[in-house]
Amino acid sequence: MDIRQLEYFLAIVDQGGFHRAAAALYLSQPALSQTVQALERDLGSALFHRIGRRAVLTEAGEALIEPARAAVRSLETARSSVAAVHELREGRLDMAAMPSQAVEPLTSMIRAFSGRWPGVAVVIKAAFTPQDVVDMVRTGAVELGLLAASGRPPDKDVSAHLVGAQRFVLVAPPDGPFAGRESVDCRELAGHRLIVGQRGTGMRAYVDGLLEREITFTIAAETEHRVAILPLVLAGVGVAVVTESWRVMAERAGARVLDIEPTRTLAVGLISRRTGLSPAAEAFLKTALPVHDS
Repeated sequence: MDIRQLEYFLAIVDQGGFHRAAAALYLSQPALSQTVQALERDLGSALFHRIGRRAVLTEAGEALIEPARAAVRSLETARSSVAAVHELREGRLDMAAMPSQAVEPLTSMIRAFSGRWPGVAVVIKAAFTPQDVVDMVRTGAVELGLLAASGRPPDKDVSAHLVGAQRFVLVAPPDGPFAGRESVDCRELAGHRLIVGQRGTGMRAYVDGLLEREITFTIAAETEHRVAILPLVLAGVGVAVVTESWRVMAERAGARVLDIEPTRTLAVGLISRRTGLSPAAEAFLKTALPVHDS
């Protein structure tokens, strides 16, 4: 067994099949299949059920994912440690971020980090709930994660570094309801059409909480694609409760952003593994956090 075989195995898992993995790795599919077959012979167990063009993980394949990621990450850490001698002139940092926090504060964090270490590429992977972020960090799919959660960011099996808080705001079309207003009471959302995100997110929990308080409204659209919310608002489909990270972008696009009273916030946290961080991840934490407290 070698690292290359594990990297190919993980590529098939992450890409969802042999064909896509081969394209991502710039390999022929037969070459990829032969490498995986060699790994299976070495392990004495099949890793995939091959059903037509689909590749479904066997129980042995499921068991291999986490140790394979740990092995690949350990090699990357070793490589990054060598690069650290050269002041991080090159390298890569994998991060996961929820959509709203990917707008801000991640933009400011990356700007500060890249200003000091321009040779290190920051690769951002999408995560849609706080648990997604934690799982991706815990399993080694990424080294760092940025999320927003009600209360203190979750820290089971990971380290949580509190970055700050983001309040909820209302985004409305320029000629829509609440014209001329700078704020709105949450009870005034009763009877309006709302665009909402998926369950498991803080923004969705907020609007679900309104229903629990018997503040009733119509769900005009429900979307897992956070980038669709602002276009839907501007098209007049409805209004949306989002975090303040969207304020600048929404206002530049022509939408109106109103504070919602009473103020409710989400805690924004930077998540990391407890041990074994690469020099790039350590440097990012030191740059992003006022006080680096691992």
